[in-house]
Amino acid sequence: MAGYGLPKEQQLSMVLEKNLQKKGYNIKIINGSVSGSTSSGGLNRVKWTLEEPNIDLLILGLGANDMLRGIDPQETKKNLDNIIQIAQGKNIKIILAGMLAPTTHGIGYKKNFDRIYPSLATQYKLPLIPFLLEGVAMKPELNQSDGIHPNREGTVVMSVTLEKSIIRFIKKKY
Repeated sequence: MAGYGLPKEQQLSMVLEKNLQKKGYNIKIINGSVSGSTSSGGLNRVKWTLEEPNIDLLILGLGANDMLRGIDPQETKKNLDNIIQIAQGKNIKIILAGMLAPTTHGIGYKKNFDRIYPSLATQYKLPLIPFLLEGVAMKPELNQSDGIHPNREGTVVMSVTLEKSIIRFIKKKY
């Protein structure tokens, strides 16, 4: 998540890195996200983003903007599938951070979209965070005034969710 509307020090990548370092983990987080980006944009950026040396782990959390724009879930899945293949081709481990769709685009769209992440996690045997915004979505006090993007407090909640998965990865439980 790019951290739309937040100063750099409150963005998820910075909060996450700081919290993990406070816990004694020597970790550097590279934020390859772009505000407003879709899975297609992520696919276009992934090769050069993953050229950084010593990347051990990719947290793949694209797709929310696809859903907000009503992009066909099959297109989103195809893009995420390609990103996974590129990362695995570089021997980079992946944690898949999922998203859930509201019914804005209809029940059929929601069902198709909501299946993307569990399906890819099963196919590639990836650890899955089923809903990255768990505990944040639909809570006005944890979101900016648009009701969509997490605020500073929401970012802290998301960081805790991600920390658990990253620590499991570090301890080689994935």
